[in-house]
Amino acid sequence: MRAMSSNGDGGLPLHAAAQRAGVSPATLRRWLKGGLIPQFEGTWSPSAVGHARLVARLRNRGHSLQDIRNATKDGRLAFGYVEELFPSEGREYSLRQAADETGLEPGLITRIVTTLGWSPAQAESLTEDEIQLLRYVSAVLAAGLPLVAMLQLVRVYGQAMAQVADAEVRLFHLYVHEPLMRDGVPGPEIAEQMTELSAQLLPLSVPVIDHLHRRLLQHFVEQDVIRHIESDPNEASELGRVRVAIAFADLTGYTQLTEQQGDEQAAVIVERFADLVKVTLPDAARVVKTIGDEVMVVSSDPEGLVDWAVGFQQLVNDEPRPRIGVHVGEVVYRDGDYFGREVNLAARVAARAATGEVLATSAIVAAAGPNLEFTLLGEVRLKGFADPTELFLAELAGE
Repeated sequence: MRAMSSNGDGGLPLHAAAQRAGVSPATLRRWLKGGLIPQFEGTWSPSAVGHARLVARLRNRGHSLQDIRNATKDGRLAFGYVEELFPSEGREYSLRQAADETGLEPGLITRIVTTLGWSPAQAESLTEDEIQLLRYVSAVLAAGLPLVAMLQLVRVYGQAMAQVADAEVRLFHLYVHEPLMRDGVPGPEIAEQMTELSAQLLPLSVPVIDHLHRRLLQHFVEQDVIRHIESDPNEASELGRVRVAIAFADLTGYTQLTEQQGDEQAAVIVERFADLVKVTLPDAARVVKTIGDEVMVVSSDPEGLVDWAVGFQQLVNDEPRPRIGVHVGEVVYRDGDYFGREVNLAARVAARAATGEVLATSAIVAAAGPNLEFTLLGEVRLKGFADPTELFLAELAGE
């Protein structure tokens, strides 16, 4: 929590605790008397203040004191102890002080904060840890990375870590918190068990993430070097644009599947499908994102990607089977994702494929190797495109 003056025995004075919780001291006294802050044991500890802040948020959302009291008793508000896991000592910095400390302009600091996904108001009061983060950003800029690239990188970091943190909390809740509540464990005991387990697990996440980052970074550096060697220097793309092959693969009949087997079983099938895509992709390709039952893949090697797509269809025999569309072209790269006309075209090509088919554009046919054969299906008008597009059915040669 943000540093505040102590009352001398390790806790905060009442007025400071009230300020941290966003309520008046009189309200805190009333909540204590009503048994709404079980962590309070004579002092306003971080966990007691954290629980008070949760109570305040619930009250602002219209929940009654009795509802909150019941939720506290059965353990649904056990995360009040989370304050003890994330202490933040030291002074707070205003935006002007942060600029002086980091050498970054106040407007740029606000922009970095919002790019990370935080509220602009958080730039007005920054902790020591947040100042250190800004120092790192300043050092990267001083080392020569352009500002436009730095901001995109910061946005990717923010989005990726938000997904990681959200998964950590949701999975912890589903597989630790919920079972404890079902077993009838009292609320304070749930909170203590969860805090103890979280304190053991949290330090382990950093080395895991660091190892994965280093390993993946090495992989993508190698792929980038190969791409530069194999690319034609006379066909260099504009700044911010790259030439890539794009494949969209989705499961046909997925909606019907959810109706027949239920959401959970359908989710398992999609998960297996996405995992199979990832483990079978060639080195030059990667999954950019999954949207429902659809997977988007990009690659610097068009020949390798269409080879994979045809081979993947041979590999999958279970229902529902996928359909795949493949295209290659110049796209906009931004924030770890790919945008533009060619991406949309690849998605439309996939939508025209039938179950078990791989459809390709003429650009893919021109880049493909001898192990595949392509049957012209004709020119079709794809949704959103004025000019017709030639589509080809891709199959193994000789079949």
